[in-house]
Amino acid sequence: MTLFAQPNAAFLEAAPSFPLDDTDSVPALLAFLVDELAHGVLVISAQGKLLHVNQAARRELDRAVVLGAERGELKVLMQPDAKAFQAALGKAIAGKRGLIRLAGEGVDFTLALVPLQRQVGVPCDRIALVLSRVSVSESGVFGAFARNHGLTHTEEQVLVFLCRCLSTPEIAIQMKVAVSTVRSHVRSLCAKTASSGVRELVNRVAILPPIAPSPVGQIH
Repeated sequence: MTLFAQPNAAFLEAAPSFPLDDTDSVPALLAFLVDELAHGVLVISAQGKLLHVNQAARRELDRAVVLGAERGELKVLMQPDAKAFQAALGKAIAGKRGLIRLAGEGVDFTLALVPLQRQVGVPCDRIALVLSRVSVSESGVFGAFARNHGLTHTEEQVLVFLCRCLSTPEIAIQMKVAVSTVRSHVRSLCAKTASSGVRELVNRVAILPPIAPSPVGQIH
């Protein structure tokens, strides 16, 4: 079964020429690319059968807090979420995109349903599910952002809390320091990143590419 569409002739003529062996086919390369995303991505059939799961989504299924897998089928574990998911799935089969919120023990994220439809008016049997990242700081380029701007470890910690929408007093409690100390770190963060304020600083981090952290042992 081919999960990804092959490129058309015009694309192949315009693309650089390079050899592809059996392990480097276009579908395989796209699967490798999807695995590098910090967002969980799944492809399911209209019946809920799992057709493709990237690394980030596999970790979510292994946690089995909100989503799980049973006999090769996707399971939404919380009953209220399951009803909302089935309603959104029905719309996706009809060709309509959907967005639902899933919540569990310590987990709260958004799930987008995208019909992979080739013909308008024909029921869609391939649905892509895209999970939001639990935290923007989970991006594999977050550390690079901190290094590129010369942030200290403490400043990086403050930035993580800011990206989690914590207020200055809340950050002070988390770090067990004075509020004035947090404010000093925030001023330093804005100066080093040439940001006019916290909103601009957080927005700059939010638009970082959604690349998953490198596996242990790989070069960052």
